[in-house]
Amino acid sequence: MRAARFHGKEDIRIENVAEQKCGAGQVRVAPAYVGICGTDLHEYLGGPTFAPIKPHPVTQETIPITLGHEFSGVVTELGSGVSSFSIGQHVVVQPTIYCGTCQACTAGVENVCYNGGFIGLSGGGGGLSDSVVVPEGAVLRLPDNVPLDIGALVEPLSVAWHAISAAPLTNDSVVLILGGGPIGLAIVQCLVSLGTEMIIVSEVSKSRQQFARNFGAHHVLDPRTNDVVAISKELSGRDGPDIVFDCAGVSASLTTACTAVRARGTVVNVAIWEKEVPFNPNMLVFREAKYTAVLGYQRKDFQAVIDQIAAGNLKPSNMITSKIQLDDLIEGGIKALIHDKESHVKILVEVGGMNLANPAAVH
Repeated sequence: MRAARFHGKEDIRIENVAEQKCGAGQVRVAPAYVGICGTDLHEYLGGPTFAPIKPHPVTQETIPITLGHEFSGVVTELGSGVSSFSIGQHVVVQPTIYCGTCQACTAGVENVCYNGGFIGLSGGGGGLSDSVVVPEGAVLRLPDNVPLDIGALVEPLSVAWHAISAAPLTNDSVVLILGGGPIGLAIVQCLVSLGTEMIIVSEVSKSRQQFARNFGAHHVLDPRTNDVVAISKELSGRDGPDIVFDCAGVSASLTTACTAVRARGTVVNVAIWEKEVPFNPNMLVFREAKYTAVLGYQRKDFQAVIDQIAAGNLKPSNMITSKIQLDDLIEGGIKALIHDKESHVKILVEVGGMNLANPAAVH
């Protein structure tokens, strides 16, 4: 079968590899659509980072590994003992890899498993292939009114849902989002679906400023020309936003988040930081503000996003700015996002599993 294999920095190859065996308690999925994530770009440009260079503690795999962790697909095989799915069902895969035995896992926070990783980044197959075998517990059914391309957006939206679930959000909250990339825009949409009173976005890119407006942000600021702290305080009608989501992960955004948030407000760190930055805790101390961090998602976040899409509260289709074929992954996908990110939010790779849901399309 075809698979996009990560061998190292700037080295991703479409190769023919053997299919994984579908064992007890496992489900084989034919990926239909796969989103290209910022993490995939970081791996391509400077990795391996997440991709293991020594045997991963759970998958026991090392590079080369198959990429693709944001994907939907069609069930094609059931391992023994699997009873919750049937052949032909449309599904999404929660790609969390966890050991199940460490203190984080036994405490019910497997998303921060000390030995964890992700299908499509840490071994265990990946969505950028014709077939992937995953544990039954990693699979969630898509309702009939949620198409497969939208299903590929469930993973990044679940990152956003997990982030907002970590904040003391109420309908009358004033929220500031720093960074209008795919996750920042996903947070906007999740907040809109919950009827949040005021959503302010700070973003430098003109095109992403417009995306933020289109997705429902009430106010959009350019930090190069606007005093984000002063304006967000003025807009809030109080001493600052109740909640600030930092999706930018740069020194300036950390300072903005901690000086903009109101007294006893909450800063939620969503970004993954690439290097150390200066930090003065007094920015929070003098406000008795809280600083919390989130990572990834849990199954309940996936299910909540699926339910919100099915109910029509989340309408993320405009996140999809391009669809490409697997053979065009590098030029039309990865390099397009690196060199023309102004034009894109989410590029989806069409792998082929959608044809299984439409027999007429199978030749």
